[in-house]
Amino acid sequence: MSELSIKVMIGGRSYPLTINRSEEEKIRKAVSEIDKNIKELKNNYAVIDMQDLLAMTALEYATDSVSKNNSVEFENLSKEIINLRNELNQ
Repeated sequence: MSELSIKVMIGGRSYPLTINRSEEEKIRKAVSEIDKNIKELKNNYAVIDMQDLLAMTALEYATDSVSKNNSVEFENLSKEIINLRNELNQ
C-alpha cells in the first residue's frame, strides 16, 4: 500500500497524518463529522471553549462506539447460545 501525507483541520488546528491512500476518504469524512458535531454543540449549548467541545464530541463518539460494541457482542453471544442449544437438541 502506498502512503500519503495529509493535513487535517480539527477544531481549528492542523494535524499532519501519514495514512494509506485507501484510508483518505474515510479519514476526511471522519474529520468532517467531528467538525459538524462541534458546530452543532456550539450552536445548541453555551459552550465556546474548543477543549470542552472536543471533549464532548469525543464522549459522544465513545458512547456510540461502546453501545455498538455491546450490541455486536450481545448478538454474537445470542447466536452462540442458539447454536449450542441446537447442538444439544440433536
